[in-house]
Amino acid sequence: MLQTIMELHTPRLLLRQWRDSDLAPFAALHADPRVMACFPATLSREASDALAQRCRDLIAARGWGLWAVTLRDNGAFIGMTGLHVPDAQLPCSPCVEIGWRLAFDYWGQGYAQEAAQAALRDGFTRLRLPEIVSFTALPNVRSSTLMARLGMRREHATFEHPALPPGHRLRTHCLYRLTRAEWCAREGITP
Repeated sequence: MLQTIMELHTPRLLLRQWRDSDLAPFAALHADPRVMACFPATLSREASDALAQRCRDLIAARGWGLWAVTLRDNGAFIGMTGLHVPDAQLPCSPCVEIGWRLAFDYWGQGYAQEAAQAALRDGFTRLRLPEIVSFTALPNVRSSTLMARLGMRREHATFEHPALPPGHRLRTHCLYRLTRAEWCAREGITP
């Protein structure tokens, strides 16, 4: 059954379904070694387009996912943020994760946190998810810091991401969790 596709609005951002016009700036983001420093490699245009298409298809099927993020004042595409069910078998599986990836020019301006807060709100209010997780490679301090700012709790144990080979510099990951009850208490909302 085709789901109603939601858009999420924040004071500065729109999280929406993907458009063909997003593909070129998304590919530029994936070709930037600064953006991809905590990923195994940059992505080719073909791989980036395929990722955008998977995001588009999942949103069309479920009504939620990893949305394209644009600035509300001028419509500029800045990246993606949203919720996703990981394909890999992880210590927290089955789960829904929150993730983000923004073009370098938009780092340090609070956009990732603003978009992530909107995605968490949607996940816990409309979707009524019991928990949302996030994880990243240990060297990705920027994302770990954002996870903490979002009120997520870091698990003490780390895990080895199964998609990366043993000994890979990004294989060891940290895991953060946030339950709906914790989020509701922080937001002053009755569960």
